Amino acid sequence: MKKVTPIYHILFWLGIYLFWIAVFRSYSVSITKTMTIEFCYLIFITLDYYIIAYFIIPKFLQKRKYFYFVLTSIILIAFSALIRALVAAQMNHYFFHTLQNSDFNTLYFNSFLNITIWIQIITISKMILDRIQDQRQLDMMEKERVKNELNFLKAQINPHALFNSLNTIYGYIDKNNQPARNILLQFSELLRYQLYDCSVEKISLEKEINYIRKYIAFQQLRKEENLQVDFEIKDIDSRLEITPLLLVVLIENVFKFVSSSTEKENIIIIKLFTKGNVLHSYFSNTTELQHPSIIENSGGIGLANLQRRLELSYTDKYELTTRNENGFYETNLIIDLR
Repeated sequence: MKKVTPIYHILFWLGIYLFWIAVFRSYSVSITKTMTIEFCYLIFITLDYYIIAYFIIPKFLQKRKYFYFVLTSIILIAFSALIRALVAAQMNHYFFHTLQNSDFNTLYFNSFLNITIWIQIITISKMILDRIQDQRQLDMMEKERVKNELNFLKAQINPHALFNSLNTIYGYIDKNNQPARNILLQFSELLRYQLYDCSVEKISLEKEINYIRKYIAFQQLRKEENLQVDFEIKDIDSRLEITPLLLVVLIENVFKFVSSSTEKENIIIIKLFTKGNVLHSYFSNTTELQHPSIIENSGGIGLANLQRRLELSYTDKYELTTRNENGFYETNLIIDLR
């Protein structure tokens, strides 16, 4: 999942620190004292910012508990200012020999004021940047939605005409050729799901899995007898919903790229389960020895499309990883369906 790496946080606070030294340096005070004072502020402002940004704001402000947000923020800053003033007083007394006991109230007031101002500046700036980024993401998603809808309409064949054609083909198949008739019926059911049920943004996870069962059964008809398919489903929360036709891309890949050896067993493993609101899915297939990176090098449109759809539908709420070891190509997809 995409996150800002720690190095960017470090560079940001380093930039703030150098900015303070450049702006607030007094030539009547040594550079060492200026650096010490600003570093002391940096520690407490940084700690307060992360507590406010990642705990107080989600817990209170985002839930519209404004009184508790203001109260906890003031208490946090007041406590930090007190500790900062005590530390600064000790350093001034023992290292710089400049502070008298009567100056502590002024030191505490300045600490509280400076921490408050900079916490507000940084936090508000972060919220504005997040709002701009969220709006850009929403605009991009809306444009993508419109584009996908147009593409869907362009590509969509009249379902009634298509099913009528399938019925015509079904009628021409010899009644004694029951396997061919069954295959056509299975294909018709898969097509019906894609045309009618998948036009919505989200669909029942249980319904999607029922489609996956039929899709796997259909794919098995096209493969050799020495193909072993282990399909395991457990602990699926029927209340969850998912963007339709995401998982089937990975299932299509395992059938497409599974080994076709006549000397050893070819294996496909598919596992699906949920923990809370999180869907865990695992896909694995034996590979040909001469093609160690078949999926990465295949240039498949399906996989690229899947990653794009995940970015749009589950931004920062999914994890897609692959591994190629011991003759198996493995893919893990984890999605937070909340």
